[in-house]
Amino acid sequence: MPGPMGGPMGARGRTTAKAKDVKGTTKKLISHYLSKYKLALLIVLIFAIGSTIFTIVGPKILGNATTEIFNGIMGKLSGGAGIDFGKIGQILLTLLALYVLSAIFSFIQGFTMTNVSQKLTYKLRDDLSKKINRLPMKYFDKRTHGEVLSIITNDIDTLGMSLNQSLTQIVTSVCTIIGILVMMFSINWQMTLISLVILPVSAVIVGFVVKKSQKYFKAQQDYLGHVNGQVEEVYSGLNIVKVFNGEEKAAKNFKVANDELYRSGWKSQFLSGLMHPIMNFVGNIGYVAVAVVGGYFAINGTITVGNIQSFISYNKQFTQPINQLAQVSNMLQAMVAAAERVFEFLEEPEEKETAKGNLSTENLQGNITFDHVKFGYDEGTTIINDFSAEVKEGQKIAIVGPTGAGKTTMVKLLMRFYDVQEGAILVDGHNVKDFTRGELRQMFGMVLQDTWLFGGTVKENIKYGKEDATDDEVIEAAKAAHVHHFIKTLPKGYNSVLNEESSNVSAGQKQLLTIARVILADPKVLILDEATSSIDTRTEIQIQKAMDNLMEGRTSFIIAHRLSTIKNADLILVMDHGDIVEQGTHDDLLAKDGFYAKLYNSQFEEVEE
Repeated sequence: MPGPMGGPMGARGRTTAKAKDVKGTTKKLISHYLSKYKLALLIVLIFAIGSTIFTIVGPKILGNATTEIFNGIMGKLSGGAGIDFGKIGQILLTLLALYVLSAIFSFIQGFTMTNVSQKLTYKLRDDLSKKINRLPMKYFDKRTHGEVLSIITNDIDTLGMSLNQSLTQIVTSVCTIIGILVMMFSINWQMTLISLVILPVSAVIVGFVVKKSQKYFKAQQDYLGHVNGQVEEVYSGLNIVKVFNGEEKAAKNFKVANDELYRSGWKSQFLSGLMHPIMNFVGNIGYVAVAVVGGYFAINGTITVGNIQSFISYNKQFTQPINQLAQVSNMLQAMVAAAERVFEFLEEPEEKETAKGNLSTENLQGNITFDHVKFGYDEGTTIINDFSAEVKEGQKIAIVGPTGAGKTTMVKLLMRFYDVQEGAILVDGHNVKDFTRGELRQMFGMVLQDTWLFGGTVKENIKYGKEDATDDEVIEAAKAAHVHHFIKTLPKGYNSVLNEESSNVSAGQKQLLTIARVILADPKVLILDEATSSIDTRTEIQIQKAMDNLMEGRTSFIIAHRLSTIKNADLILVMDHGDIVEQGTHDDLLAKDGFYAKLYNSQFEEVEE
């Protein structure tokens, strides 16, 4: 179903975009949002450091237990007292207490950080939802639904998850690196230097592999986009593919893209998969060197056996936080890029409110004047050149013309989806710019060619423009729109839920529901933009009668390609290339044998054929 239930959800599997202004975006994120959570972030920092310290001290204490056991065994062999299990028990209990404290601290910082990130994403989503309603229509005209939805969904999720994981990861990784270095130097500085020599070797190898694999990862993402695009295209147009027997061609195209994806994916994954065994190999060389040197020092009595064990444990842990920081850097890059897109959206120019006073539409009648209106969607391009027309209250005005003549544009200007560049549109003598947009639009009811129904009950959809309507009023509106009988055939009648599974609701029936919505809202000015285009001829005759009753005494604008639907209009405005080329009643315009007559006769001939 169209509306909120339709539209693409944005690209998935895309490469991590780089932010254009890392410093500026980070500053905005901190000053505008994170600064509100200073105390919580301080708690996260303190408890993350505490948790890390307790964890780091563990191997040293465990080494002391190993030393105690070793000394006890050696003492027993020499005729001494043997192993002091009491002392070992105390050491192990101390170790257990440290690990429990570390877990508690880790839980507190995790809970606090999750709370901060979720509150931040909640605030950003709230700001975005409010911003959408303040943006001009031209913003959405230049962007796909997927692009806008991607900001609200993908970018916000990326920002929240990256913030939650990266901030604590940075703190714990840095603390772990510093703490491990301190502990290693406290055990033996010569062995520490041997361990540090391995780092630049690892960095060179990792850099080489990353450089080689990066182009394949990019190619993999590009071809993944091609594959996804082909699947979406074929799936959305499956009926056309089957009608024209295009299954084989679609399969061939998919195979080509899929083969390229396979090749680039294989190379990227193979190269990235080499890093782990290579790093293990280099690390193991370091462990061997440390073990040889440590054994030498132990024989000389320079270092205890337990300290060798502790050192090897620290040595194994040392590369882990470095790898984590490398991963966090990618996460931070994604977070800043997502934040930048969110901030760009929030900083988009909003609709300017030009209302000078508190004008109300309550007592207005619906007299509308188009006074030499000129308009173009883009600078330098004019769609409406010089549009002038006088519409009296209660009149039924039809706007006709070929595609691109400017018919729908005039309606958008009337409702102030856009503002005129020159001239003016007046309602009962008041310039539409002197009304707030919300106040002005209360006058209008609109039925579009594209139906808009949301996932809710039939009753809720009809009451969308008048929430306080009674059930009787809803039923009367449905009867006037000739849709009451259909609604009664639904399983739950007016309480039936309309959603993507409503396959039994035809396009024409959806249109009738939107017409019932407008009838219930009882607007002063009615706009029908190709309102009967998706309704069959039989239904059109029924709805035409209902529309005639609805339009009685109400200013109405009808945009229609099917000229047979507007024969009884009080005034027909014939548009071509942004200008009114003819105006008058149906009979007058036919008698002139001009532009309108040619349009009408061409449609009549098509029907005859």
